[in-house]
Amino acid sequence: MSERILVIDDDPDVVEFTRLNLEREGYDVACATSGRDGLDEAAAAVPDLVLLDVMMPDIDGLEILNRLHLNPSTSNAAIVLLTAKSAAKDRIRGLEMGADDYITKPFDIEELVARVGAVLRRSKAMRDLSPLTGLPGNFRIAEEMERRVMSGRPVAIVHADLDNFKAYNDHYGFMRGDNVIKFTANCLIESAVEAGDPACFVGHVGGDDFIAVMSPEVAEQFSKGVVERFDDGILDFYDTQDALRGYIEVIDRRGERHAFPIVSISLGVANNLRRTFTSEWEASAVASEMKEHAKTQPGSCYKVDRRSR
Repeated sequence: MSERILVIDDDPDVVEFTRLNLEREGYDVACATSGRDGLDEAAAAVPDLVLLDVMMPDIDGLEILNRLHLNPSTSNAAIVLLTAKSAAKDRIRGLEMGADDYITKPFDIEELVARVGAVLRRSKAMRDLSPLTGLPGNFRIAEEMERRVMSGRPVAIVHADLDNFKAYNDHYGFMRGDNVIKFTANCLIESAVEAGDPACFVGHVGGDDFIAVMSPEVAEQFSKGVVERFDDGILDFYDTQDALRGYIEVIDRRGERHAFPIVSISLGVANNLRRTFTSEWEASAVASEMKEHAKTQPGSCYKVDRRSR
């Protein structure tokens, strides 16, 4: 599906010239020659990027920028300002208000197309980052797994998630739970660096689930490192009394008290050393199966799939 660009400029010639060149690059382009029409067009079909003239006759371009960012449906759209104002203070003001880039009029169409492409790539990458951990999210995870699995070269997929995390979240609250998630992400990142695979990829699926993609040669070293780091640091996130007794007590909806062990981490490792994966989905399913097997063991644990077809 083509990325959608909305051009808002009161000069019909600029609008038409820009539209033709962007459509030639494969973009889906909508146009408006007034600020009001531009806002209506953005609300009707949310754009991925807006090319916005700063000097609009009906509504100031920076006010349009502000309204686009305040509207929940258009708040994630990238904004590139078109401005005849060359003074640094004018450009800085637009960037401070949230614009992603600016182009000074008159502009070179090749530069405009290049800047649009760069901003869209950057915006896409930023949207797919977990706001909590800063790690790549589901889209990048699927993309990386597909690329590595379909290459046919040796690869290992590691699926990690936490045990007893919901009870921890219920007991201590989501803010302390978020700190445990960030701690887990750091354990994965540090272990990836220590494992020494420069192509190692770590992503955050969401919640307490993570995926790592790496060479099979370092997968066990990575998994051991994660388990050791996690177990060495997890007690720091507990109140002293709970840490000393090794569990927390959570009262359910019926008023019954339940004891839950200290949060641990389980990892499942799948690789294509003894089998061939036909898709990233198959590799993910095997890693998840091994992760569930690891969960049957008490405490932090990892399990490697060593089966062959």
